[in-house]
Amino acid sequence: MASPVAAAPEGQLDALFLPFAQGELALPADARVLFLRARGGRWLREWAGPDWLCEQGFKPFADDLERAGLTVGEAVSGERYDRVLVLPPRQREEARAVFARAACHASPGGCVLAAVPNAEGAKSAQADFARLFGPVRSLSKHKCRVFWAMAGDPLDRELLDQWIAWDEPRRIADGYLSRPGLFAWDRIDPASALLAAHLPGDLRGRLADLGAGYGYLSAQAVARCQAIVSVDLYEAQARALGPAQANLDEAVTASGRQVDVRVLWHDVTRGLPYRYDAIVSNPPFHQGRADLPELGRRFITVAAAALHPGGRLWMVANRHLPYEATLASCFAQVRTVATQDGFKVIEAVLA
Repeated sequence: MASPVAAAPEGQLDALFLPFAQGELALPADARVLFLRARGGRWLREWAGPDWLCEQGFKPFADDLERAGLTVGEAVSGERYDRVLVLPPRQREEARAVFARAACHASPGGCVLAAVPNAEGAKSAQADFARLFGPVRSLSKHKCRVFWAMAGDPLDRELLDQWIAWDEPRRIADGYLSRPGLFAWDRIDPASALLAAHLPGDLRGRLADLGAGYGYLSAQAVARCQAIVSVDLYEAQARALGPAQANLDEAVTASGRQVDVRVLWHDVTRGLPYRYDAIVSNPPFHQGRADLPELGRRFITVAAAALHPGGRLWMVANRHLPYEATLASCFAQVRTVATQDGFKVIEAVLA
């Protein structure tokens, strides 16, 4: 089954490659190119060569790039590239950290360029870019702005180090580790908190957390449910895995019990490799600005397929989302446990 994820941002990609298409910048066939937060599309099919490396931390997008035959991985510290392409994230601290990484990987005399939709803060992003790289050139088309600068000194080294440091995991509310760019990264998400408050103490056996972020729900389940013996945390965003592992390890230590933990970089919509006695989830229903309620419905069907007979799904969702029909088609029993502040907590039990 195809993963129900947002389509590649074709306008943004068109803008990113505009300086090359118009001859403003050269892209030699043998150029070493690093593409940060890469997305697949026709431009990569036409331009990408054997010396291109695509970084993409979101599993469905990384899988899409690999299926297109592109090299996907992470640039090694100290490795330099002739061209560094960037599709910056919307979260500003994360975007600044990505610009700093681009600067660290650009060869002296090389070029760094980025494209941002106008509606997602293109002017602010360009201003941040210029703070780090100095004078920039830019073009506007496809409702986006592409801007670029030649790499090399003088860079503001203090600013560079500061922006790199912003990407490091940090403590947030209640002592959890998180980092910019993750869902509800700097707070406890109220929907997840509502679900945690209603988790029954009799959940037992093997537990999975689908779309787990930095691991709040898993940690809460370990603390509240004494009969849980293992937790598998599934998360598509690679940036979340380090904080999630640390948060789960701390929760297990605090519990004083032996609980096996696995933190898995995985696209839940493609199914799960293991079976479980219980599953918890605050499923996503959008990506960026794209509203994709089918994501939440797919999480429900995947959960049902991965539960043992009699297994239980505990989930939370925005109150308006129409998940009841999908739940009723997959589970023998479905009940709404709580509704509060626009959210609903649901328990579903497999036959």
